[in-house]
Amino acid sequence: MDFFDKIGETISTKGKEVSDKAKDMAEIANLKGQIHTCEELIKKRYIEIGKIYFDKHGSTPEEEYEDACRDIENAQNTIVDIDARIREIKGI
Repeated sequence: MDFFDKIGETISTKGKEVSDKAKDMAEIANLKGQIHTCEELIKKRYIEIGKIYFDKHGSTPEEEYEDACRDIENAQNTIVDIDARIREIKGI
């Protein structure tokens, strides 16, 4: 009987270890999800700050923002040109 008791104890111990590991993995997944949510919020707020800055200072940006503002203006102008070409193709 001692042999079977040890096997039962080993199985019980291993089962608890697996269960604990599964709980840890679930908690880690949850925490990583929370990190991702925070990172997405930060990204969204950075974009909002950048848009506010561009709206206020895009035509006369500080030197360190000149390239970025110029790129935005060029992209906006390209969008207008492409949209005009689409309207032309559609006959609008």
